[in-house]
Amino acid sequence: MLIHISIFCTGAAIFSYLNKVIYQTSISNLIKNTPPPHILMNLLGGLTATGCYFKFGLELQTIIVFTFLTTLTAIAIIDKETMNIPNELIIEVMIVAIISIHFFPEISLLSRITGIISVSGILLIITLIVPGAFGGGDIKLMAASGIFLGGKSCLAAFIIAILTAGAYGIYLLATQKKGRKDHFAFGPFLCIGMAISVIGGEPLQQCFF
Repeated sequence: MLIHISIFCTGAAIFSYLNKVIYQTSISNLIKNTPPPHILMNLLGGLTATGCYFKFGLELQTIIVFTFLTTLTAIAIIDKETMNIPNELIIEVMIVAIISIHFFPEISLLSRITGIISVSGILLIITLIVPGAFGGGDIKLMAASGIFLGGKSCLAAFIIAILTAGAYGIYLLATQKKGRKDHFAFGPFLCIGMAISVIGGEPLQQCFF
């Protein structure tokens, strides 16, 4: 029980610090909204760390996955507020993904290559057909994350992102908070999809494929 509490508190502390960094650094001048309540970020961080521990145990895989999910959280918050994904965070995702190649040998090199081009390729093609449909940050994020996730997990994450973004879009239209021609950030939904895909693993993939 003590180890569980320690892991939860560590994750909560890291996410609390992450929240402070996001809203007090140079990017904060682009953010108009107030930070999320600390209690929510603490809870999210604690649950994320605990979930990684239950899935991977006291192994380096836990640290790698937690770092990946922490970076996705930062990307989701910043993209929601600014409609922009900083290249620095995409590079961080890529570094974590490359490191993961050694620690997750069950994801083959072919699957990782497929992950790079599958969803990012779909987003690029749609953007070429419909200019402005997706941002360059979304495309680069999915290419970098594809190294970490592999092909099937990347596609599962994309499906989840489409479903959740669609539900959110319907909500915005129903409440008249957005019009049909208005845009909202897609990055947070990609991050949600990837987080669910990572935690869900192979059982989740089997639901889609």
